[in-house]
Amino acid sequence: MLQKFIKKTRLPFICCLLPLAINAATIKEDKWEQGQTLLTFFEKNSIPAKVYYDLAPEDKELADEIISGSTFYTLYEGERLLQALISINEDSQLHIYQKNGVYQMRAMPITHFVEKRTLALSVESSLYNDIVKYTGDTLLASDFIQAYKNSIDFKRQIKKDDKFAIVYERKYRLGKYFGSPNIKASMLNVSNHDHYVIRHQDGHFYDIHGNNLNKYLLLTPLKYKRISSHFSTARKHPILGYKRPHLGVDYAASRHTPIKAAGKGRVVFAGVKGGYGKTVIIQHENGYRTLYAHMHNINKGIKVGAFVEQGRQVGTVGSTGLSTGPHLHFGVYKNGNAVNPLKHLQIAQTKLEGKEREIFLRLANNYKNELDGILANNIENVPFKTLKNSYIVYLTQDRLAPANEIN
Repeated sequence: MLQKFIKKTRLPFICCLLPLAINAATIKEDKWEQGQTLLTFFEKNSIPAKVYYDLAPEDKELADEIISGSTFYTLYEGERLLQALISINEDSQLHIYQKNGVYQMRAMPITHFVEKRTLALSVESSLYNDIVKYTGDTLLASDFIQAYKNSIDFKRQIKKDDKFAIVYERKYRLGKYFGSPNIKASMLNVSNHDHYVIRHQDGHFYDIHGNNLNKYLLLTPLKYKRISSHFSTARKHPILGYKRPHLGVDYAASRHTPIKAAGKGRVVFAGVKGGYGKTVIIQHENGYRTLYAHMHNINKGIKVGAFVEQGRQVGTVGSTGLSTGPHLHFGVYKNGNAVNPLKHLQIAQTKLEGKEREIFLRLANNYKNELDGILANNIENVPFKTLKNSYIVYLTQDRLAPANEIN
């Protein structure tokens, strides 16, 4: 039987500092509760409601991106909140702090480092269970299954002692991995036949010959005039002058323009969502979720629990919530993390061609050699363990570190 192993290679990262903790100040790590909003968080921590209502519309909109169950960090002196770092996606967070005795908030990047990891296993019980057993990483297991979902019949084809290998990256913050894994390449040996899957620069999986393996496609949800605002993790605000993320695409369109479901799925939210106004959120397969905001109205029958087919109208364009004119804010999320919608809409090509294919084939061949080497090494497996803190974060009420220094 193939010996199992996990190998890690550290990539360069920027160590970051929050100011030095003093006196009796304590750092806490918590999970964002279901139903909690930024306003209720302010109330819980005795932050005046005026601070929330005085926020710029774009900041209030970002507050609606906070995901239930996500980890956030706070610094308290006794019962008084000094600072808070609240994630809104894998790359951005909200920083709440005091300046001259007044609470303020800003969006800022999350500083993290990336580790490259490799994994090789022989099947013992199932692909999913074996990956979770040796890594503790359920998202890695899910993404690996999704990569092969359209080319392998797991129930009929996978047998005990079949071999597989994965090359992937993981983001780390405060000594713990967070967000979604990024599978770069993988190989699954079934009945003595090797199935290679390579992630291309467009974010999609292809086989070793450059054929697209993505069968599930999202469609543009409406007929629009123009894109008034693109997706960005750090867009410079034209008036305020500092950078803040915009976690979706804004499609400018006439009021009452029909909005259609980008893919089939189940409605998980339909109603008013803070600065997003009238909003519909649909959960799709493959870990995708789409958000449709600032709607004029929501169609009858579009309610929590309802199943919708791709292309079904879910509402019409409006400007409800914090909106200066009629448009659709369209968000796409993969495993809870906001991603660029334009990179996940329908793919016209089913295979790579020309110069792009040549570049891909060279990349694929390099990964093939790496995966084959992983399987051939037969290194004794060391079970995955959570990394110890790789760096220390310091907080203080006396000095506010620059945004690019805060983790």
